[in-house]
Amino acid sequence: MKNLTRKQRKMLLRIIAAGVLLIAAELISERVPVPGWLLFLIPYVIIGWDVIWKAVRNIRNGQVFDENFLMGLATVGAFATAEYAEAVFVMLFYQVGELFQDYAVGRSRQSIAALMDIRPDTANLEGPDGSLEEVDPEDVEVGAVIVIRPGERVPLDGVVLEGASSLDTAALTGESVPRDIGAGDGVISGCVNQTGLLRVEVTKPCEESTVSKILDMVENAGEKKASSENFITRFARYYTPCVVIAAAALFLLPALALAVLPAASLPGFLAGTDWTGWLHRALIFLVISCPCALVISVPLSFFGGIGGASKCGILVKGSNYLEALAKTETVVFDKTGTLTQGTFSVSAVHPAAGFDEKTLLEYAALAECWSNHPISVSLRKACGGEIDTARVTETEEIAGHGVRAKVDGRTVCAGNSRLMQREGIKSENCELPGTIVHISVNGAYAGHIIISDAVKEDAKTLAENLKAAGVKQTVMLTGDTEATAKAVARELGIDVYHAGLLPGDKVDRVEALLAKKRPGTTLAFVGDGINDAPVLSRVDVGIAMGALGSDAAIEAADVVLMDDRPSKIALAMNISRKTLRIVKQNIWFALGVKGLVLLLGAFGVANMWEAVFADVGVAVIAILNAMRCLYVETKN
Repeated sequence: MKNLTRKQRKMLLRIIAAGVLLIAAELISERVPVPGWLLFLIPYVIIGWDVIWKAVRNIRNGQVFDENFLMGLATVGAFATAEYAEAVFVMLFYQVGELFQDYAVGRSRQSIAALMDIRPDTANLEGPDGSLEEVDPEDVEVGAVIVIRPGERVPLDGVVLEGASSLDTAALTGESVPRDIGAGDGVISGCVNQTGLLRVEVTKPCEESTVSKILDMVENAGEKKASSENFITRFARYYTPCVVIAAAALFLLPALALAVLPAASLPGFLAGTDWTGWLHRALIFLVISCPCALVISVPLSFFGGIGGASKCGILVKGSNYLEALAKTETVVFDKTGTLTQGTFSVSAVHPAAGFDEKTLLEYAALAECWSNHPISVSLRKACGGEIDTARVTETEEIAGHGVRAKVDGRTVCAGNSRLMQREGIKSENCELPGTIVHISVNGAYAGHIIISDAVKEDAKTLAENLKAAGVKQTVMLTGDTEATAKAVARELGIDVYHAGLLPGDKVDRVEALLAKKRPGTTLAFVGDGINDAPVLSRVDVGIAMGALGSDAAIEAADVVLMDDRPSKIALAMNISRKTLRIVKQNIWFALGVKGLVLLLGAFGVANMWEAVFADVGVAVIAILNAMRCLYVETKN
């Protein structure tokens, strides 16, 4: 009882009261000379008044054919044919099914509600005099300073001014490993401050914070329906009127035949029957035909699948994308930051004649001094010491090639082999795996530097796990060299790779793959969601990796993995395939049982008790099956 809502507790009490009164009416009717309909009307009104009222209200609003109309018509008809106990029992079991459905939906919503708790109601705003005031996060402006105590949830995105602590990101990523932060590090809303006191400068308003974007995405996921849900919606729209017409025909045609034709000329199946028997069959037919099992269980399955995924840090923007994941046969990966760590370091320096390693590194670091690209950062780090940017003038970045700059009055070019070709400089090849940065000084080749990016440990079994999840082909796209791409693809077991690609080339490659895919299958692209936005928006399913705090990822992708673990891709596909499998099970089970019992009911073999099972029993079983979507095995 304690886990039930107030509304659910009231319904449970009504069910118990109606059940007790039904038993009492059954016992009294055999011993006391009281009209049967009067005895059974009391429990019927207690348990069924709201169903009858909804049916009347919907008819008045032009919405005739729904489950309330079917249940009301069937039970009132049962009363009309003196089947009083059956009328009460049908309504009683229908309400039991409704209570069970309401409870199951509530359990599914709890997983989403747990995610909703990541938005704090207050923020500790620091005043000019250092005093703290509890305010609504929506009232905090960008640039203001907030204080986050140990145990409190981060209300807004910002940068740490003072303090050091560990952040629990489990609510966003599904991972229990805390993240250490200190002064100068960014913090995102929704995480829990575990240990130290933090002073944070707010960098985004509440409505643009990470937690607001995530919650908005989850709340709107139900608007994007899968094809299975759309099918059930269309099916119910035509199915219910059809079965009402069929039930009317099941009663009217035999009744007319009995009234018009002589007894001797009646067909065998009409002989020995009367119109009340055919009315009873029609009422049984109505009870059986109620589409509750389908209308409830299919959306509940997708809702449960999205909720189960969210608990693992996998945010799916709609059930249509969850369904598309289950049909994925080709997965295309960006390399850097997705399959590799994205943290570059210099692994080899090969100077040409007339240059040494230190000079070559210094020229490269100075030429790249104004760039924030990871390769540029690794070059400056390898050079060591402070970079004197005053020595650098006339810096020009050449997209997809590299940079050209004046260093101490000399023209220095640093970039890939395409940059050397553009400058008319012959470069040397290198067999070592990694990104090659070629350097030229005043038009002469000065040597090259190898930058390596380590493969993520979590990615080493990714291809194997994806094949187990039903993926037929894995493809890697990268702007890196042939040698680097080949080494990474071989290490990870990637089927196909394409190296040396510009951003526009990635879109072309994806377009070619889309043209070749089999009908009814989907293609997914996995990237970091920032520089891969054009590709993410073009494919059937765009998956953003490591998107914690990335606005671009949340906006561009259809599925967002909130941590940096490639293994979650296979997990997301397993969740989607399990959800779709359960949806299909419920559809075929409900249609199969209803179809069989409808035929039995039409021929007078099935009684009202079997009709109740075909309606409420099937709905309960389908709901129980749908709730399995909430539980996710995370062994991958």
